[in-house]
Amino acid sequence: MPLIESNGAPRADILGVPISAIDMNIAVDTIAGWIGEGKRRYVCVCNVHTVMECTRSESIRRIYRQAGMVTPDGMPLVWVTRLMGFKSVERVYGPDLMLAVMERSTQRGWTHFLYGGAPGVVERLSSRMTAAFPDIKIVGEVSPPFRPLTPLEDSDMIKKINDSGADIVWAGIGAPRQERWMAEHRERLAAPVLIGVGAAFDFLAGVKAQAPRWMMRSGLEWIFRLGCEPRRLWRRYLLNNPLFMWFVLLQFLGLKSNLSITSGSESNFR
Repeated sequence: MPLIESNGAPRADILGVPISAIDMNIAVDTIAGWIGEGKRRYVCVCNVHTVMECTRSESIRRIYRQAGMVTPDGMPLVWVTRLMGFKSVERVYGPDLMLAVMERSTQRGWTHFLYGGAPGVVERLSSRMTAAFPDIKIVGEVSPPFRPLTPLEDSDMIKKINDSGADIVWAGIGAPRQERWMAEHRERLAAPVLIGVGAAFDFLAGVKAQAPRWMMRSGLEWIFRLGCEPRRLWRRYLLNNPLFMWFVLLQFLGLKSNLSITSGSESNFR
């Protein structure tokens, strides 16, 4: 099966999206290395929904292909990556990654900026993380408007984040909006690491319920989320999931080329 090599872990090419063949320890260690070396990278957490978004948009696919790391956020991606020969890959779920990095940060002294969430969510998340990790350093929190920022607002936001001295900026404004934001702002933000974690803000703030762990391990989390938000999520799960399985089957059979960007400049990772 196709394989794309990154600067760190190898990546499995699933429908043109480079999924890092990692586990949670590798993910956190990689982020620690970037912070220690002052490298500027962004991290995407990826599930079936985001893979399918990438198949429909060349620009989004390019953003994922330029990411420092693309974590297998959903069990279907873990299973497909294992079928490609990476037997030790584990799920690196956005909320769990956030907790693991924050726990490590209490030992390393890393500082965090929270960017995202509906009004009130980011404050609640900050409070909960401070309660869970008393030594954590959250140096800023902003709930941006859902609309695009004006150039002046964007410049002010960049200054606020940079002035905070954050090592890690957590973006929780939903996919693919947060991925576009990270890619567009990567060179303008001083923080070594930007991490897009989507609904992790809502889950860890206690605004939305998470599926039981047995459902997560079994790949049935989508059923739980669909039951919680049927109007918003029915298209994502009932249309995307079967289409994803069909495309992956065709890829394994060699009957469908990967929906990837094939030019040399876009096949390299930073």
